[in-house]
Amino acid sequence: MNLRNMPTDPSIFKAYDIRGVYPEQIDEDTAYRIGQAYAQVFKPEGEVLVGHDVRLQSENLKNNLIKGLVDAGVDVCDFGLISTEMLYFGVGNFGFAGGIQVTASHNPPEWHGMKMVKTGVAPVTPETGGNAIKEFVLSGNLAKGKISGKVRKYNADDEYCDYLLSNWIDTTRIAPLKIVYNPNFGYEGKLFEKIVAKGKLSLTIIPLNANPDGSFPKGRPDPFVPENRPEFTNLVKEENADLGIAWDADADRVFFCADGGIFLEPYYANTILIEQALKKYPKAKIIYDPRYTWALLDAIKSNGGEPVLVRVGHSYIKEAMRLHNAVFAAESSGHTYYRDFWHADCGLIPALQLIQYLSQSGKKLSEIIKPIMKKYVVSGEINSTVVDVVAVLTKLKNKYSDGKISELDGLSVEYEEFRFNVRASNTEPLLRLNLEARSQKMMKEKRDEVLSLIRS
Repeated sequence: MNLRNMPTDPSIFKAYDIRGVYPEQIDEDTAYRIGQAYAQVFKPEGEVLVGHDVRLQSENLKNNLIKGLVDAGVDVCDFGLISTEMLYFGVGNFGFAGGIQVTASHNPPEWHGMKMVKTGVAPVTPETGGNAIKEFVLSGNLAKGKISGKVRKYNADDEYCDYLLSNWIDTTRIAPLKIVYNPNFGYEGKLFEKIVAKGKLSLTIIPLNANPDGSFPKGRPDPFVPENRPEFTNLVKEENADLGIAWDADADRVFFCADGGIFLEPYYANTILIEQALKKYPKAKIIYDPRYTWALLDAIKSNGGEPVLVRVGHSYIKEAMRLHNAVFAAESSGHTYYRDFWHADCGLIPALQLIQYLSQSGKKLSEIIKPIMKKYVVSGEINSTVVDVVAVLTKLKNKYSDGKISELDGLSVEYEEFRFNVRASNTEPLLRLNLEARSQKMMKEKRDEVLSLIRS
């Protein structure tokens, strides 16, 4: 391979993955060098699993990543087009010596990137190999194996669907629900369709944006962005559906819509998933992040669990799950993690759990969730571009110095009637505000107050 002499942009190496714009920041050369670096840093003993998402350049970048690994003497199993959760399943279930998914998750179509794990689905953080990979790529060095590695292709779709049906849902207890599903042009819709068919689930499923398309014709493939929700929630309402399920493009995050078109912040849905986890594992530890906390703490404590607070980011949460032997972790951004899924996040397990929960409850989701939404009123995540993050955080800390303050991740401030978290994004140049309050009036008042300080 003819490698260019241009230096790699160091900004592509984020706190818990690699992301940049193609081809200005990430190109075929970059992908090759990352494969070389992974081989050099981790020296995998056995095959490394590699897959790619639906983005237009992902397969091409994956092929160059594989070449970098193979030239370094590493054997590769190419899973082809997969969702990110299948990376975790594959490495965990088949015992691969690590894995890399070529994906930029929910970013716009021109973005590309990679998510990596080590053997045992152990996360790669800056401290556990991420910085070493960055240094090797930036050094321009190459890793030449004594013998070139081998590549084999493997399709694990059926095995993944069978695993989910066998371990995460009782197919005999599923009611004839009507469900809208929106994979945002990613691959998850095809997997969901296969699960419904293979499990003979008595569901009526209504597709939205269900054909994989890496050009993302309707824009950024992220259901967490408020302007992306109306099409989804309106269809749930129009079809009189019992539930709506939406994933971001690589499907490691999942979002729900209740009957009547009520979009659920993941914060609210997580209270149901916490209850399910603690029914299975009484008194277990549950991990949560600092963006929203009150409803999660109430759900954990009222169901006999033990809460553990951890900073935002999938790599940090996965490490903490192992450290504390936590059975479940929930992020307000839609990531949902399970100890029994190799401490990793999954987009399909929460969907199956909620389907079974509704089947057995005999209630509408709106009946279950409205009291929670009324008790804990949230702002939604509000992004602001700021010149000096440290200066803004200092200003907020001084303003709210009489509150209960935590700097575990950005700045969290808590009072009796409201609390908020402000933190810098790890993947984009933004400052993110999440605020919750005991009433709609208080939420709006304090949201505007904090935003004015951030943006002034």
